[in-house]
Amino acid sequence: MNRHGDEAFHRREKSRKKKAFIWQFILLAALLVIFGSFAFNISSNLVARNIHSGFGFLSESAGFELGESLISFSSTESYGRAFLAGLLNTIRVAAVSIITATVLGIIVGLMRLSKHPLLKFLGAAHVEFYRNIPLIVQLLLIYLLITELLPDSTEALHFGSWALLSKAGLQYAVPTDFHAAAAASAVSAILCFIFCRRTFIKTYTGLISSTLALGCALLAGGAVWFAAGIIFGWSKPELQGFAIEGGSSLSPEFLALWIGLTLFTSSAIAEIIRAGVLAVPKGQWNAALSLGMTQMETVSYVIFPQALKLAVPPLASQYMNLTKNSSLAVVVGYPDLVSIGNSTINLNGQALEVIVIIMSVYLVLNLIISVLMNKVNALVTRGAR
Repeated sequence: MNRHGDEAFHRREKSRKKKAFIWQFILLAALLVIFGSFAFNISSNLVARNIHSGFGFLSESAGFELGESLISFSSTESYGRAFLAGLLNTIRVAAVSIITATVLGIIVGLMRLSKHPLLKFLGAAHVEFYRNIPLIVQLLLIYLLITELLPDSTEALHFGSWALLSKAGLQYAVPTDFHAAAAASAVSAILCFIFCRRTFIKTYTGLISSTLALGCALLAGGAVWFAAGIIFGWSKPELQGFAIEGGSSLSPEFLALWIGLTLFTSSAIAEIIRAGVLAVPKGQWNAALSLGMTQMETVSYVIFPQALKLAVPPLASQYMNLTKNSSLAVVVGYPDLVSIGNSTINLNGQALEVIVIIMSVYLVLNLIISVLMNKVNALVTRGAR
């Protein structure tokens, strides 16, 4: 009896899987037909309008200049190099904004949890103000404040001989051999982080060890940077006529985008941190304190590891949103990937190809962020057990 029942069950399962396969095949075929007809229609329209499709234009001369770029670029170079410069500019502003938004978000989140009325009010005001105003409006306001309220280059605000702030942006001193100093600082910071974490892990938890090691790494990198300045000499910004020469600079467009992305995203990160801490049961606090742990030990060893476990997944979403929001750079004139794509469309009309490039780049960037944050989430989850 059982044998016949098992055979009937297997026949039903086999029939169900067969039907499921047939329906999936039909659905896939329908999608291929739809997308195929869509692609054929686009191709026919392009031919009818005498518009050449394809990505061959990437090797043609761009014919426009960039206001700023991490690599050398001139109007005689190719569209491909222009897109590379735009990609590097996008990665630059996104990476810096992620770091500053995270630091500011954690601070504001802890302020909202504070029992001090003023700190709690300031934290709430920060969150409610920046998250309820559209980012594009904030960017326009910040750019307006920089370009209208700051003095001209001839009357720039001086921060000793190390930095000048004006409508032209922020000019600051750097070691004369910038690339050697940057490489030495990065290597020393990495080595210091590895050494310090192995040392601190013997006494503290993984989270505290990593935090302390990161602080030591930043100090070590900064010390090497200043040592390189002393050895190679400093290139300091100085007013020469009506322009500021020497040092390095951050353009007003970059500053506006960086500040806007940081403030807007930090308001969301602050709420994520606050929600993560509040999600930890109060019994955890009481249990830790009853065991004789101090307030700081309770937060470091018990509360924060559990809160971080809850906060990492939504943080990944905020980092991806920040990267996508950087496409609003076109509003303030920062030459990111979208801005360069817009210039390319205006010059050669390759709209479809440019949009495909932009979509593909942002897809890859966000997939990379997702993979990295999944790794962090796995480490945090394992450490919080």
